[in-house]
Amino acid sequence: MADTVLYEVSDGLATITLNRPEAMNALNVAAKVALRDAVRSAADDTAVRAVLLTASGDRAFCVGQDLKEHIGLLVQDRETGSGQTMSTVREHYNPIVRTLAEAAKPVVAAVNGVAAGAGFGFALAADYRIVADTAAFNTSFAGVALTADSGISWTLPRVIGPGRAADLLLFPRSISAQEAYELGIANRLVPVGELRAEAEKVARALAEGPTVAYAALKESMAYGLTHSLEETLEKEDELQTRAGSSEDHAIAVQAFVNKEKPRYLGR
Repeated sequence: MADTVLYEVSDGLATITLNRPEAMNALNVAAKVALRDAVRSAADDTAVRAVLLTASGDRAFCVGQDLKEHIGLLVQDRETGSGQTMSTVREHYNPIVRTLAEAAKPVVAAVNGVAAGAGFGFALAADYRIVADTAAFNTSFAGVALTADSGISWTLPRVIGPGRAADLLLFPRSISAQEAYELGIANRLVPVGELRAEAEKVARALAEGPTVAYAALKESMAYGLTHSLEETLEKEDELQTRAGSSEDHAIAVQAFVNKEKPRYLGR
């Protein structure tokens, strides 16, 4: 069961791989629990300085909820009156998205195929998305008479604007990789055969970078989206003080003076 998600740490990079390619990496309960635990491990491990979220197979990144399992759980709910099925949002999706978005280290999503529903939401929770030219995105929720979850009602309007987000949420459709790039959903678009190598290159570069500064940048951008200019300026002052007192800042300045490439320690 644990193999539904693979977890590996190497040289400061945690690679989390959704591993149900036969089901297009759909999220059954086992996969959701394993993914939640994996992203928490990556976020909490001080030896991890960047995270790469990807998936097995060449058809899908993640198509969201496993509807075959979901049907059976809904039947159980009706029979028992427990109403437990939709608690997955609170128990699984919310912690996954919150951890990805708030981790004090950069998160890269390598989208190898279809990203739909919660799969789309997980990709949007990452800081940087590298997308194969064969990938596609779909909000999907309204198509199965559900509202948005996995943070997509927060992330999608901020990435592409509220008008376009409303269109994609109210009228779900498949968005090609090229359109995703044009909308700003994809930060980088690459041939499918080059996706893994390019994603690992980017993620490893981030893992070797100034981790404290990256964490501050994530916090600053998130804060600025919901606060006034004056409040954001004060937050920038606070975060710059933190970054300026890091060992990595001292290393960077000395390397600049010496005309050398800095070798960051992540602290």
